[in-house]
Amino acid sequence: MTKEEILKKIKDRFGAKIKEVFEKSHKRVYITIEPRDITDFARFTFGDLEARFNTASCVDMPNGMELLYHFTIEKAGVVMSFRTYLDKKALEIDSITPIMKGAEWIEREIHELFGVDFANHPNLKPLLLPDDWPQGLYPLRRDYKEEEYEKRMSEKDNK
Repeated sequence: MTKEEILKKIKDRFGAKIKEVFEKSHKRVYITIEPRDITDFARFTFGDLEARFNTASCVDMPNGMELLYHFTIEKAGVVMSFRTYLDKKALEIDSITPIMKGAEWIEREIHELFGVDFANHPNLKPLLLPDDWPQGLYPLRRDYKEEEYEKRMSEKDNK
């Protein structure tokens, strides 16, 4: 199966749900979608296209969070990334962990470091930060301030 055949299958299946297709190179494709559609795209890519889930990534942009879900389709030697944007006032998206168990830890990391909530995730408990890390403080966000962390920890110590 070629990259072109894969893109045709995705376009045939999802049509208007695709906001943008950006072919960065012959081995890399970004498809922009709405957050509500991530589980449908993940299920189709993982199941029907027999892709392997690589990872997900998050970037704190000035106007929201950009989430990317990266899949490798080995037959074609292509990495397909589904890109979606979340408004900072509504940082929630459906978890893909029920579709593929391999997404569990990266979703936990994104939750912990950026504050994105993954609906239907089986276990969003902290993975990387210390157990006493202040709630609602996300170290990879643009608005993170070390001074805020120190202030909250000092307040906790003084109680």
